[in-house]
Amino acid sequence: MDGMSPDTAPWANRPELVALAERLEARFVGGAVRDSLLGIPVADIDLATPLSPETVIDRVRDCGFKPVPTGIAHGTITAVLPDGPVEVTTLRRDVSTDGRHAVVAFTDDWREDASRRDFTMNALYADPATGRIFDYFGGLDDLKAGRVRFIGDPLQRIAEDHLRILRFFRFHARFGDAVDEAGLAACAARSNDLMALSRERIAAELLKLLVAARAVPVVTLMVEHGIFRAVIPEIDADGVARLTVLAEREEAAGIAPDAIRRLAALLPPQAAEPVGARLKLSNTDRKRLIAATAGPGDEGPRALAYRTGMVGAVDRLLLAGESIEPLRDWTPPALPLTGGALVERGISKGPEVARLLRQVETQWIAEGFPDTARVNQLADAAVAQA
Repeated sequence: MDGMSPDTAPWANRPELVALAERLEARFVGGAVRDSLLGIPVADIDLATPLSPETVIDRVRDCGFKPVPTGIAHGTITAVLPDGPVEVTTLRRDVSTDGRHAVVAFTDDWREDASRRDFTMNALYADPATGRIFDYFGGLDDLKAGRVRFIGDPLQRIAEDHLRILRFFRFHARFGDAVDEAGLAACAARSNDLMALSRERIAAELLKLLVAARAVPVVTLMVEHGIFRAVIPEIDADGVARLTVLAEREEAAGIAPDAIRRLAALLPPQAAEPVGARLKLSNTDRKRLIAATAGPGDEGPRALAYRTGMVGAVDRLLLAGESIEPLRDWTPPALPLTGGALVERGISKGPEVARLLRQVETQWIAEGFPDTARVNQLADAAVAQA
């Protein structure tokens, strides 16, 4: 873990990317370096450079790529390369912080830039040409140990950006092995600071955390230390127990972890609507959160999937402890009957058509979705009785 070679990080060996990095006097930084050293897929590529944003724009353009000033006030330019965008940020230092936003100034000091980052494992830089790692705060050792550790004084880092409380636990759920006690104590001591954050930011971090590899033990740790108390007090030990059972069911069924489903397990059923609103979830996610604890119904798994959709059915079955095997490799069919077909059979247009269509549909579901011939028989019988 002393260097990052093209053999272990093929993404870093893209000629256009290496050429751009050289022109910008830049280094790879953050998650791309961390994840490459761990041998896991890299999602986003970030470059850090001592050059000013204006110079970056000029040089990106000189290399034949489009520069987009996505965050120029904070020194970030997106370079649009043929095989994907790359974020380029000028080295920075914090001038002032208020727990949510930072006022920055640009610098040419790599260590100063590293010192303003949150955790040691996120403050690793790599030379694009040689793969040499630059580690100013012991990030390599922490990465090897699976230890998420704040750079400097944890209390001060949290005071600068309150979201770092949730990020501490999210990164621990993803990469952690041994918890950093100083960081944990600081997060517990400053947990009320979360109230100053927008609920959207809280929701985004929480939903990412809930699908991480060690989500269950980390959420357990958070509840034990009162991390949620100020912003989502509905999450308690009972919720952790439900989450634990759900995670076991997901694994047994071979179903990928899902953040909304897991949030539904964490909350008492009556809390789904107010918490969904408080976290400002999308309307789709809010409805799904509320519906997830409605139980499996009494018509069977396939009927449930037909009426609510596959995602909603899987949520409700797993949370209720019911088998999802009947849904494996099955797609809910469409009713092979229309209102027009009933009109052709002599039913006058209007409410009666809709009523008979529902009647046939209900019988069709109860019989296990038989073929068109059987649906036609059901339709003929319904029309005869009308």
